[in-house]
Amino acid sequence: MADKGELGWRLTAGAAAFAGGFVAKKAITLAWKKSTGKEPPTNPESPDVALMEAVGWAVMMGVGMEVARLLATRAVAHQWAKGTGAPPSHFKVEG
Repeated sequence: MADKGELGWRLTAGAAAFAGGFVAKKAITLAWKKSTGKEPPTNPESPDVALMEAVGWAVMMGVGMEVARLLATRAVAHQWAKGTGAPPSHFKVEG
């Protein structure tokens, strides 16, 4: 079973990733609207959506969401280390 510190880290990192994803989705949608002049596809899997549009949206969302999650988790890990004096246990590098 995870100790209190590990559980606290998981909850904090999860909340940060969720918040980062929420903000990223809004930003990516806005960027899509600005660059294409139209709403993003609501169902990119549909054959009614052009293939290049569906692939473009999937790539933008996939990369954007992962980058947002990565940045949010790194920022929280940095704050965690400042607050506790040590990085989360699975971030420590052996050697």
